[in-house]
Amino acid sequence: MRIALGIEYDGQAFAGWQWQKGRPTVQAAVEAALSRVAAEPIRVTCAGRTDAGVHALEQVVHFDTNARRKPYSWLMGTNTALPEEVRVLWVREISEDFHARYSAIARFYRYVILNRPMKSALLRRQVTWHYYPLDERAMQKAAEHLIGEHDFSSFRAQDCQSKSPMRRMHFIHVHREGDRVIVDLCANAFLHHMVRNIVGVLMEIGSGKQHPDWAREVLAARDRRCGGVTAPADGLYLGGVFYPAHFDLPRHPIFDHLPADARRYVPSETE
Repeated sequence: MRIALGIEYDGQAFAGWQWQKGRPTVQAAVEAALSRVAAEPIRVTCAGRTDAGVHALEQVVHFDTNARRKPYSWLMGTNTALPEEVRVLWVREISEDFHARYSAIARFYRYVILNRPMKSALLRRQVTWHYYPLDERAMQKAAEHLIGEHDFSSFRAQDCQSKSPMRRMHFIHVHREGDRVIVDLCANAFLHHMVRNIVGVLMEIGSGKQHPDWAREVLAARDRRCGGVTAPADGLYLGGVFYPAHFDLPRHPIFDHLPADARRYVPSETE
């Protein structure tokens, strides 16, 4: 039997998603909890690995098991065994042709910047603080240079293991909600540190240190050394993963609240 899960987590307590010897990881916590419910060893495959300190509104995983449990039993039993920083949101029995990583047609990330003079006492590790005023309109103008299919070499980490730097960016939407500037990004896939490097460039532009066309210049350079600072992990969230409709998986409510001009770029089953 193949099972798919949607998982939410606070990444500040973990050394990232992927299992690491002697270090707390989200994968290790999830596998330990599932193994307890299944009464057999469980190994999971995720839609996309997240780095240390990065959060998830909805990570998607799948696993195979001989154990027979009702979806409700998987949900409640696993959550009971998980640390409080991790929660399973939904459980679905799914066909064996589903793969959490390879069946995905797009990934959605959200980056949250607290843009005010003082840091937050309550959201220290859930947002990135930037005290200098940001011009979200300039950031949006800059982001438009990155829409479409491009070589994103200037925005990939030096140790990125992807075979190709080519990615298709469906949309980047920058907007302000009070003292927060939110950057929503959706692409077919992302390179290592790609979101944080894009946001780093956009923050330089929003601060007035660079002009919006600089984003296009950085992209065209195809050289990470031209790309500026990598934004911190604290404000980054894996927002959700898109799959073909025939898998009938839940979609995070965050998608219902995207602006209309962003929702129209949400990939369809045919992509």
